[in-house]
Amino acid sequence: MRIAIDSGGTFTDCVFVRGGKLQIIKVASRPHAPAEAIVEAVKLAAAHTSTRNETHDFVCGTTVGTNALLERRGGRVALITTAGFEDVLEIGRQARAKLYDLFLQKAEPLAPSSRRFGAKERLASDGSIVQPLTAAEIRRLLRQIRKANPDSVALCLLFSFRNPLHEKRIASRLRSAGYAVSVSHEILPEFREYERTSTTVINAYLVPVMSSYLRDTTTRVSALLPQQAQKKSKRSHPQPVARVRIMQSNGGIISAEEAAREPVRTILSGPAGGVIGAGHAAKLARLDKSISFDMGGTSTDVALLTGKLRTTSEAIVAGLPVAVPTLEIHTVGAGGGSIARFDEGGALRVGPESAGAVPGPVCYGRGLNPTVTDAHAVLGHLGDAGLLGGSFSLDIPRARSQMEKAVKQSGERFRSVEAFAEGLIAVANAVMEKAIRVISVERGHDPRDYTLIAFGGAGGLHACDLAAALEMRGVLIPVFPGGLSALGILQANVVKELSQTVLLPAEELLTESQQFRTIVKRLEAQAQRVLDAEGFSHDKMRFQHALDMRYLGQAYELNIPISPVGSVGPDVIASFHRAHEMRYGYHHKNKQVEIVNVRCRATGITEKPPTQKLAPRSRTEPLLPEQTMDLTFDERTRKTTLYRRDNLRAGDVLSGPAIVTEYSATTLIPPDWRARVDNYGQLLLSTK
Repeated sequence: MRIAIDSGGTFTDCVFVRGGKLQIIKVASRPHAPAEAIVEAVKLAAAHTSTRNETHDFVCGTTVGTNALLERRGGRVALITTAGFEDVLEIGRQARAKLYDLFLQKAEPLAPSSRRFGAKERLASDGSIVQPLTAAEIRRLLRQIRKANPDSVALCLLFSFRNPLHEKRIASRLRSAGYAVSVSHEILPEFREYERTSTTVINAYLVPVMSSYLRDTTTRVSALLPQQAQKKSKRSHPQPVARVRIMQSNGGIISAEEAAREPVRTILSGPAGGVIGAGHAAKLARLDKSISFDMGGTSTDVALLTGKLRTTSEAIVAGLPVAVPTLEIHTVGAGGGSIARFDEGGALRVGPESAGAVPGPVCYGRGLNPTVTDAHAVLGHLGDAGLLGGSFSLDIPRARSQMEKAVKQSGERFRSVEAFAEGLIAVANAVMEKAIRVISVERGHDPRDYTLIAFGGAGGLHACDLAAALEMRGVLIPVFPGGLSALGILQANVVKELSQTVLLPAEELLTESQQFRTIVKRLEAQAQRVLDAEGFSHDKMRFQHALDMRYLGQAYELNIPISPVGSVGPDVIASFHRAHEMRYGYHHKNKQVEIVNVRCRATGITEKPPTQKLAPRSRTEPLLPEQTMDLTFDERTRKTTLYRRDNLRAGDVLSGPAIVTEYSATTLIPPDWRARVDNYGQLLLSTK
């Protein structure tokens, strides 16, 4: 039995299998106690199952790490680095995020200067020892750490990715003294001192928060799921048969124990699940080029999909660099709960402030500020039966009343509540359209060649407008759009990523094939130990390799996959030239190419949830709408039909304007658009 949870800002989604069929449950999130919503969702899922003696896999995507960074409520961190480099977190790259903002404030370091300590040791760039680390120096560092009284310690010494000897000695002593230690050669054994230090410090900052959260969640979830006594055991109490895993930012899952040690790898776990789910939906629809569009209650996440996962090691979270591999996801503060306001110039703005789950949009009964969800509610886009299959009622008159107050405050800018609501939606669309352009046009991809895969509770309400503005091929609405991130988490494999910095000319490393193979085999062996511990047999393991490459003298590199490893040679350099041409518009055919990092991605193939085909409609069963209503489109009233998605069959064609309602989301089909139901129950939307 496998249960997946996506803990979002507004709703917590739970997807599980019952009787060979996928089921979904949504509960309101508890922003200040996320485990409470998870426990509630698992209780409801467990009540639908009768699997007393089966093993349970519980997989969770969480925003706990992201929120701890954004809200600065992580642990008390101390940093040990090579003497003279204590201020690397302050100095950074000396790059301004906003070049002309004279009042820009840099993010404060997670480890203040009073808790940053220099170790008197030094390695050369090749890893050789310049200044030995003495036992007396280790004792001195330990005394300083005790005086600082941190919750956890980050350890990042100069050139330790070449030779981790000094880091190992200090870490061993600190761990023997009872401290939780994040060590750079274990977290990120790569060059670039600032990024490596920042990533290690972030990991140490999140360890106290994530370890407590995961321990609490694991204990409470295990208590809810079926238990059985261990045979031939003297223990009198039953033992839980639940295995808990956590979604990572790289699109794979890992054990809760591993996630507690390296929480920096989980900070984008929820959005990563959405990308996995969208990729599966694209495969079912046979789409080779698509863009995922995940619009939830708090934010919108977009990603480019071309048949394989696109990762980056240059993510910025809460103003801080995170250099571990993450999926290439661009996030903007526009969601269903995004609050409308007027700026000092009187212009209408939407977000990034969000009503979240508490107090929520006005139509939820407690909020006071109009949101995107309220705009859809007063325009009738959500129907009149409420959300979650009617179990979550909406107070539309209350939303209209609050929006009337906003209209009055706007002066003569808006003639009516409907005009204000349409303006609010248009502003939100502009923010999300810009986000899609960032991952497509700005990276050399024409959105006209792509299909928009829309999901999240609000994605289907905006998808057609965005696809029309970008002249995209069409829109795909997957099954369970409001819970696709949880479904993606359920489909994810166990993944362990490892890397090693080499900084060698490409021709030299590829010519010395034995040296390259030695590096690859060492990385594979480390990754295999992790998969062995996760219980995977060799036939369920897959290994992928890639090289980070650049022209000699460049500051940053491009990731070039290599498969199979035995074929590595001049073709890899040619692939780099092509990738450089795609990204930057030019390449240097005769310039020397350097290999910076060798990467290994090890995958343990998990059991996948069932994919069911939808039966076609019989000739004696006509397609009938649930009801007909009058809705306004571009200040023109149109007769609009409302359908329940549960009643649709393969091959059905819906003509806009229409609304498709379901438990987890609502889809709006504007005039001049139509929808076709494919064999898997997905909606393919296109212009007439």
